[in-house]
Amino acid sequence: MDTIASLFSFITTPVSWVIVQFHSLYGAIFGPDTGWAWGLSIVSLVILIRICLIPLFVKQIKATRAMQTLQPEMKKIQERYKSDKQRQSEEMMKLYKESGTNPLSSCLPILAQSPFFFALYHVLSGIASNDTIGVIDKPLLESAQKAHIFGAPLAAKFMDSQEKVEALHASLTDVRVVTAIMIILMSASQFFTQRQLMTKNVDTTVKTPFMQQQKMLMYVFPIMFAVFGINFPVGVLVYWLTTNVWTMGQQMFVIRRNPTPGSKAQAAYLERLQKQITHHKKVRGRGNVNVMKAIVAKGRDRNEFERKFINGLSKAGLVAQTDGSVAPSDSAVATETEDGTPAGATPKRQQPKRQSKSQRQSAAAQQGKAESDTETPSDAKTSLEKTPDEPEDAAPKGKPAGGKSGSGNARQAKSGQRKGQQRPKHPSKK
Repeated sequence: MDTIASLFSFITTPVSWVIVQFHSLYGAIFGPDTGWAWGLSIVSLVILIRICLIPLFVKQIKATRAMQTLQPEMKKIQERYKSDKQRQSEEMMKLYKESGTNPLSSCLPILAQSPFFFALYHVLSGIASNDTIGVIDKPLLESAQKAHIFGAPLAAKFMDSQEKVEALHASLTDVRVVTAIMIILMSASQFFTQRQLMTKNVDTTVKTPFMQQQKMLMYVFPIMFAVFGINFPVGVLVYWLTTNVWTMGQQMFVIRRNPTPGSKAQAAYLERLQKQITHHKKVRGRGNVNVMKAIVAKGRDRNEFERKFINGLSKAGLVAQTDGSVAPSDSAVATETEDGTPAGATPKRQQPKRQSKSQRQSAAAQQGKAESDTETPSDAKTSLEKTPDEPEDAAPKGKPAGGKSGSGNARQAKSGQRKGQQRPKHPSKK
């Protein structure tokens, strides 16, 4: 690690100068020889570097999303040229060139931050070995050696010997406890940052090898930090823990304000945006306007969450415009209908109230009584009453007067013949 850090010695002087400037500020508040003055100087160095790297972070986000979009095409190329690796590489480079993406863009913040990291490691190693480095002279060197963070010197490591720790006026137990806690926090923050990216900001509609790669990195990176962390000085652990926390907060902000299309974060964002637009009847904020423009421009290519968002606006009587604004729909020009229902809203169906058994019986009795009252006297005559003109032995119409027809029909039924008129047989069967 010392050999690698020496390669970045050209940037050691600027890094040490920035630390000294912040130390002069915090030393006037907390005291020049305190761990707060030197620790906050390192934290401020991290914040300053990360602010300068924000443009690279934005470029990293765009590159990562572009890579996610290209994953289906990359998979097709891999399957098409499975046996020809050279042709596969050529087609991949052609795809990158046509889409304007660069796979290394997602690593730009880490690559740009590495020189500062190794330069800080070189400065802290010089403090531990009692060597002046950069703009840190002898008085500043003695002040940095006296600075302790929760009992651990800035230049102490987890693997240092008892004699080396005692030379920095500290105990080995304090150093190992503090460094172990910081390594755990550093690894946990890295795991949570990667997990947040995987669970909330990944397009769940497309299953690609990129997702498996990110899932693997979610477990590999924390293990790497834990392994290398035991060889980092306390000051470097402060640096790396601070940059992990910054990355986690920065990523949370980006996921909340500009999520990946098709991800769970986009569903939550569009739900919040729909409530805001419905409440204010307009789109507020330039970022929200740009999101509305992108969703309207997609047309039929919208994903499930975007279609749900547009339908929710329609139910509220609003229509998304191409300029990113909203306007009342034609069915919602009038504020209310005569019955007080908002225009464009579907009136609710009124369900009839359920009657009890006694109420149903009384209603049926009243209905039967009303029908009996409306009958005429001629309709009241039943079939049992006989008219004066009818003889007592008159048979029903259509039947012979005697009783033989009943027995004849019975014999026909026994013989299997049909009742009534028989269909004539075919001439060939006569």
